[in-house]
Amino acid sequence: MFPRSMAALHLRGRVIPGSPNLPFARMHKSSYPSHGHHKPLTWKSRLLWFSAGTISSVAVLAYKSSVISDQLRHQENLCRADTMRNDSTLPMKKTLNSFGKAQSPLKPRHNITDENMKEARKEFLTIVGCTGIDDNPGNLKSRSSTEWSRSPVETYASFIVFPQSTKQVSEIMKVCHKRRIPVTGFSGGTSLDGALASTRGGICIDFSRMNKILELHERDMDVIVQPAVGWEDLNEYLARVGLFFPPDPGPGAQIGGMIGTGCSGTNAYRYGTMKDWVISTTIVLADGTIVKTRNRPRKSTAGYDLTRLMVGSSGTLGLVTEAVLKVTAKPENVQVAVIAFPSTYKAVSTVIDAVQRGLPLAALELLDENTMSAVNQSGYTDKEYKVTPTLFVKFSGTKEAVKEQINVLGALAEKYGRESFESSGDPEEIDALWSARKTALWSFIAQKRDPDDKFLSSDVAVPISRLADIIEETKDMVQKVDLLGSTLGHVGDGNFHTGILYGEKDKAVAEKIIADLQRRAVEMEGTVTGEHGVGLALRDMLEEELGENAIDMMRKIKFALDPLCLLNCDKIVRVEAAEPSEEPA
Repeated sequence: MFPRSMAALHLRGRVIPGSPNLPFARMHKSSYPSHGHHKPLTWKSRLLWFSAGTISSVAVLAYKSSVISDQLRHQENLCRADTMRNDSTLPMKKTLNSFGKAQSPLKPRHNITDENMKEARKEFLTIVGCTGIDDNPGNLKSRSSTEWSRSPVETYASFIVFPQSTKQVSEIMKVCHKRRIPVTGFSGGTSLDGALASTRGGICIDFSRMNKILELHERDMDVIVQPAVGWEDLNEYLARVGLFFPPDPGPGAQIGGMIGTGCSGTNAYRYGTMKDWVISTTIVLADGTIVKTRNRPRKSTAGYDLTRLMVGSSGTLGLVTEAVLKVTAKPENVQVAVIAFPSTYKAVSTVIDAVQRGLPLAALELLDENTMSAVNQSGYTDKEYKVTPTLFVKFSGTKEAVKEQINVLGALAEKYGRESFESSGDPEEIDALWSARKTALWSFIAQKRDPDDKFLSSDVAVPISRLADIIEETKDMVQKVDLLGSTLGHVGDGNFHTGILYGEKDKAVAEKIIADLQRRAVEMEGTVTGEHGVGLALRDMLEEELGENAIDMMRKIKFALDPLCLLNCDKIVRVEAAEPSEEPA
């Protein structure tokens, strides 16, 4: 009776390790000792059965003890996880370890030792071949730090890997996941937010060999591309069939980076931003998993919008290897107007009136007097412009519609005392006029007083009724400290950029101006970044704009998809407490 009762007590509905896969409660009677009218057992049989039962009972008790210990450990881990979830991880000082000391519970533990990287390199060679890896020091630095987006650290990737397909990206990430190697993605390299900085070392995945336009569906008006396709090359290709892809950030930008930053450009006033033109993406997650976020229809409510989650994520959640993009009809009857004003306030007032009237302008841009001076001196254009705040406006549509738009805008500009109004519909002249706007950033950077001067910029956007106020306030701040600054931007949607050139001795002053400008934008219910993205540069300001709960939610999304923090670690949200020198100004 003892063995049977112990078995019933401890193993009802369970399986003994090493026994046939059948719960004790389901075993047939014949498997137990026979009693009643069956032949009685001999004393040897009873002794043998009792010994077997005792051994089984001991095994059962050991197994039960192991199960209970595992359950207790699991409950303890759940409690720790609950504590982590209930404590916001920004600011980091609110998160305490078991000793009551501030620390990040999510501190990445990467392995970039020479030995690990050497072995990883061997595995990468089997994936991309000997021509698919580069460790030239100059190339490593250029993938992490640029003239317009300097890395704050001297840490670079150990080498660059050049995949040619989604499958190769997946295999590369599987190696990195297994070996805990951090990864930074690279496409056009034109970003301004520090997203390229290789803060943890590891490897850089350069997508330059994934530069194909894979499929064009003319009747559906969409196109499938790889991440290193440039928007300019794409539009040249689409123009052959009368189609057009509107997002137009800086020259050289490529689709992968454009998705990562959620960029826009001069066409955003009429056509919207990058998020409005991405239908679907194919992405590779940190562990090498390949995910397609949508099919190709123009509308879908199929679950969470994973496509929009990727747009603006700076490569922190997944690596984009393909994208399905919407395209539209190429604009007709394009004309450009250049309108000079006596002051920024009068130029912006004209813009506000045009927006409130609902004029369907194709683009509406502002360059201040310092920027216009830089354009004249840069040599990028043959035309000489007035050194005064100037609007660059693009029109498109039917001939009648364009004519009406020009007349209405001309009357508004006259109302605010414009100094000149020049327009043209000639394609060559349009290119010449618009090139002044598209090269304005590079023209300004070329105005350095000293070759060692650095460039710092902002990307704020505010409700359009506050635009003139914040631009004037910013110009006053720059002028008071005698630094060279410029203001330009997509004023039709309230987004503008202030650039400052400064020497090392003025670094703190320049950073304070940009920080004060960003806080002023937030006070006006605006944003610290309209199109450049958060990257590394704005992660602390992001909390001031959205609050710590929103930042904590973003961090949890990050670690749900990338628990080892391999993908572009440190961007958008912090994963470790800031050093005193890193605190925002």
